[in-house]
Parts: sequence; C-alpha cells; structure tokens
Amino acid sequence: MRRVYLDYAATTPVDPRVIQATAEALASWPGNPSSLYAEGREARSALELARTDVARRIGATHPDEVVFCGSGTESDNAAVLGIARKAVAAGREPHVVVSAFEHHAVLEATQVLAREGYAVDLVAPDVDGSVDPAAIGSALRERTALVSVMHANNEIGTVQDIRAIAEVVHARGAYLHTDAAQSLGKIDVDVRALGCDALSAAGHKIYAPKGTGILYLRKGTPFEPLLRGGGQEGGLRSGTQSVAGAVGFDHALAIMDDERPVEMPRLAGLRDTIERELAARVGPVTVHGSGAARLPHLTNLGIPGCDGQSLLLHLDEAGFAVSAGSACSSGSAHVSHVLRAIGVDGATGEASLRITVGRWTTADDVERFIEAAAAIIDTLRRR
Repeated sequence: MRRVYLDYAATTPVDPRVIQATAEALASWPGNPSSLYAEGREARSALELARTDVARRIGATHPDEVVFCGSGTESDNAAVLGIARKAVAAGREPHVVVSAFEHHAVLEATQVLAREGYAVDLVAPDVDGSVDPAAIGSALRERTALVSVMHANNEIGTVQDIRAIAEVVHARGAYLHTDAAQSLGKIDVDVRALGCDALSAAGHKIYAPKGTGILYLRKGTPFEPLLRGGGQEGGLRSGTQSVAGAVGFDHALAIMDDERPVEMPRLAGLRDTIERELAARVGPVTVHGSGAARLPHLTNLGIPGCDGQSLLLHLDEAGFAVSAGSACSSGSAHVSHVLRAIGVDGATGEASLRITVGRWTTADDVERFIEAAAAIIDTLRRR
C-alpha cells in the first residue's frame, strides 16, 4: 500500500505541471539574463514576465518590488538584516521587535543583530497563538528600526492580523516585515492590503522547486543587500538569476491562485475530519491554536499519554509521514519554541503532532491515517 504524505507544511512535492514549465524554461532560455546578446535578452524577458506576474499576484505596485531569492531563509535573513542595518544607518535606533514564535530564519537573524549591538525584544503570542497588535505597540520605542511578525505560523497555523500590526508599527515610523512562507497560496496574500514593507516566501511551500523564493520590498523601504557582487536584481540581490526557478515559482503560484477557491475548503474539511475523528477514537486531544484564525490545511495536536517522537516513528513505519510537535536536539527531545511561546507545558508539548494535508491528500488517506494513528496511540499508552 502506498505511503501517505502528511507533512506539506515542511515541503510540498513539486507539481508535475510546474516540473514541465520549469523544464521547458531550462531548455528554452539557456542564456545569462544579464547578457546583452539575443540569448541573454530572451532569458531576461522570461525572467521579467515571471516577476511581473508574481508582483501582480501578491498586489505589489511595481514588478521591481519583487526580488527573486534562493530560499525563504535567504529572504528572511535579507529582510531582517538588510532593512534593520539600512534603517539604522539612516537614523533609526538599533532596536528590532519580533514575535517569539518566528521561524528560526528570522530569530537567528536577530541574534546576528544583537551581536552587533542591537536591542532585540520578543513579543509572546497569547495562548491561542495570536500576536496582539497592542503588545507590539508596547514593545516599540520612539525610533525602533524594524518589526517582524510572521503572517501564519508554521507549527500551529495561526494567522496574524498583519494589517493591524502594520498600522501600529507605521504610526511609530518603523518598518514591518512578514514571513509569508506558510500563507502564500493558501490564503489571500496582498501586500497592499497587509500594509507590510517587506514579505518573504518560499517556492517549496507552493509546489515549486526547492531553492526558489521571493522577497517583496516596498518602494522606499531602506535595504542593504545581503549578497553582493554583480548587482543583479536591481542591485538588491547579486548572483546570476535562476530563470527556470523564477518561471517555476510563478507557475506554481498561478496554480495555487486558480485552485484555491475549491482546494482550500477541501483541505479544511480533511483537517477537521482528522481533529474530530481522532479525538472520537482516542479521547480528548488538544488542538493548538484552535481559538485563532488558522490556515486551512494544518493542525497541531497534543495527544495525552504519548511521546510525539515515538508516535512519529511508529507512523513512519506504518507508511505515514507527519511531523512531531517536539524537536530532537543533541539526542534529547524538547518542546519547540513555538509551543513554549504559547504556554504549552513540557508533557503536552512533547506529546504533540503536526499534520498537514495537501494537493494529493484524499479522504481515504485521512481515514487510513486516523485508523493507524488510533491503533498506535492505544499501543503506546499501554506501555
């Protein structure tokens, strides 16, 4: 019996339609898009068509506000470091504010700034996984340089009110970055509606090839490039661009946009079935973040009486790929920083499981998962 993949939040398999578009781009435009001869001009044209379409789809005012990157991590690093450093050089205070459950690509970038002498304040979300705009406001100083709050959390799926946060941030003259790696394609992502100054996204979360990503930079946002060299991407990100990667990213986003009205309600139904039916078979489970707006395809469950790592490994042996709510570091399990940030205790955190459905998940897959998980949970509890 085929394996069932239920970890779409970690990465998505590349859609065959995107593979075809990417392969055609590799074959059709071999030139360097910075070259002036015909092959270069053709590659540049394909690159700019992809940029223009991505810009339109995320609501950017101008295509040049979209910078193609090598990953979501690069985009996060570039935004946090590049905006903060340039803003401080222009007179802002070396102070940044981030939510306590950001992706490590943001948190570790702020640690770099801290080593450079910046003050870094972490704002905790509430127990439901929501970041209060007022709490962000309380953390701001008179001339704070940058605030970074993710649009949707990668572990519990809670969606933040970025528009309200932007209003608080901009009232104090600071800049706002949001990590939209998990939200792009799944819910509406419009940079003008969100009010953010910068936004990061990764291709491998939307069925595009790994090694692709974008950074949205609103015109006028201060920015010091992370990568330097040939001055590509308008001087914002040096390095010869992957034309095929940009085309693949654009094609994948177009499919997400086209299919979202039908696909997201379908995935939400599968997620709700998992939460409802698993609880019915094994007893009460905790749905982390259930009191807030959530992404439609992700659930993070606290399952009493089980160790998340053991449950994950047994499910893997049974043919199911999921993610544990706890992580393994130096050979010992610990509660993830996301669950700690929302106040989850050690026992509950170590008994957590993240399950994410996606494009190729079927109702039969979900039923098989529920049956297997219930049997494994019962076995683990008897030990």
